[in-house]
Amino acid sequence: MAEDAGKLVLRVTLGVLVLLHGIAKVVNGPSHILGMMDQIGMPEVFGYAVYIGEVLAPILVIIGLFTIPAALIIMVNMIFAIVLAHSHQLFSLTKSGGWALELQGMFLFGALAVALLGAGRYSAGGRYGKWN
Repeated sequence: MAEDAGKLVLRVTLGVLVLLHGIAKVVNGPSHILGMMDQIGMPEVFGYAVYIGEVLAPILVIIGLFTIPAALIIMVNMIFAIVLAHSHQLFSLTKSGGWALELQGMFLFGALAVALLGAGRYSAGGRYGKWN
């Protein structure tokens, strides 16, 4: 039972924190992301996938439905975020000694943990759901 509660805490924390970034993109638009896509030669339309990675996938992770694929989408989203926006910070530390990409790293590896652990009992998909 404690294991399922831990999975719930991890899922909801990851989902809510990533979703807040998605909400900001819904409110302010994805123009910054579209610009980065253009800079690397990818069609801008791929920039709209940020809504899948930062809105839809976190909602699915929070409620525990299609949790494993949703967590994998968050992972891919974070890899793109690191490569497109933060690659210059990959080997940098902050003034206080922390890794410059702590937030992105926690999102990436938190999503990996959710994908490996599954949603658990306290989820819409249930403990034994095929994609949970």
